[in-house]
Amino acid sequence: MAYKTVKDMEKKYKIITYGCQMNLHESEKIAGILRELGYVDTDSVDDADIIVFNTCCIRENAENHAFGNIGALKQLKKNNPNLIIAVGGCMTQEKGKTDVLKEKFPFIDIMFGTLNLEEFGELVKKKLAGKKKVIAIRETEGEVVEFDGAYRTSYPNAWVNIMYGCNNFCSYCIVPYVRGRERSRKPEHIVAEVKKLVAEGYKEITLLGQNVNSYGTDGLGVSFAELLDMVASIEGKFRLRFMTSHPKDFNEDVVKVMQKHRKILRLVHLPVQSGSNDILKAMNRRYTREKYLQEIEMLRSYFPEAEVTTDIIVGFPGETEEDYLLTEDLVKRVNYASAFTFIYSKRQGTRAATMENQVPEDVQKNRIMRLVELVNSLTRKKSETYVGRTVEILCEGYDEKKKMYMGRDEFGRMGYFESDKDEVGNFVWLKITRANGISLYGEIVEGTQE
Repeated sequence: MAYKTVKDMEKKYKIITYGCQMNLHESEKIAGILRELGYVDTDSVDDADIIVFNTCCIRENAENHAFGNIGALKQLKKNNPNLIIAVGGCMTQEKGKTDVLKEKFPFIDIMFGTLNLEEFGELVKKKLAGKKKVIAIRETEGEVVEFDGAYRTSYPNAWVNIMYGCNNFCSYCIVPYVRGRERSRKPEHIVAEVKKLVAEGYKEITLLGQNVNSYGTDGLGVSFAELLDMVASIEGKFRLRFMTSHPKDFNEDVVKVMQKHRKILRLVHLPVQSGSNDILKAMNRRYTREKYLQEIEMLRSYFPEAEVTTDIIVGFPGETEEDYLLTEDLVKRVNYASAFTFIYSKRQGTRAATMENQVPEDVQKNRIMRLVELVNSLTRKKSETYVGRTVEILCEGYDEKKKMYMGRDEFGRMGYFESDKDEVGNFVWLKITRANGISLYGEIVEGTQE
């Protein structure tokens, strides 16, 4: 007779996450809730007692991916009726999507939305108490609920929400419909959270929001620049990032705070989406190409070394070849450190989904291939400029395949190096000896440099 060990008898969870850093951090919160209920994590869905899908609906392929993975669990649920399958995140919050999920996947046990994530523990308890199906989707956003029980898995990096929701209503974007209106956390709660993380040894903090520059405009009375100053004033050696900034709101006050505190990295994520004023207007972005370039010029007047990353959509309804070429031109002018490039994805419920002049798929694919090649060529050139330089790297982990430690410089460039000791969580100085595409390789230089 085989006896189960204590470890075998532990309740186990598996979280599958789609989408952005916001979703990744929310999965850390879900993990914290499950651990409070006595669950431990597992790498395998076959071993899990509860499987949670934290979904994204920003683009169609993310949604289709989630559908495919949920559907793949049908047999697993049949073999193990006690398995709990939960689905949350942006997709469940989307209007009408819970009905679709119930019809396609009747074996789902729990559904919850982005606006009531903090209730997830109570929903699990209801299911364990015998309720057949638990569905809780809040339709309106409430007060910000403070939650400090996240189970962080990203050491030495940590993400900190400063606000939730979005008021911008870009014509292609579903976010305001699935995450609600903007709600800012109180600054004292944010500062206390960052202080705690720094005391625990986290070395890079990223302040998160759909549009961080709108922080405090919901009546809080504290601007993002003021909050940034408060957080950067916390003692200790750590890096400070923030994302995402909206070009319509990015301003010199923020850059002046960056100048005041060296721990705020000279890297700004500033999504442009298109280089054409006609397309920007159709997207309801509320800035022009010229204003965007002025902001880049302003940033680099303070920090000539500053780098910018961005998001770009190609194939938006009505985009002509001329519009696309304006995007290419802007990419060259800004000379981005990197860019996240996407084909326009029609999202039901958004204004762009009903626009005429939808761009044919073959044209979209042609443009994205050209844009990716352009961005990659610029990225490779930037990597080559690192060779011979000495840069500070925050070591994030160990690459088992390369048998090397790895970490990023302040501009997000990944550097690989060898060491006889465990360097994870340490700042190290690397003399870069070669570059390969977007990756750097170097040797540790003893001592520090400023």
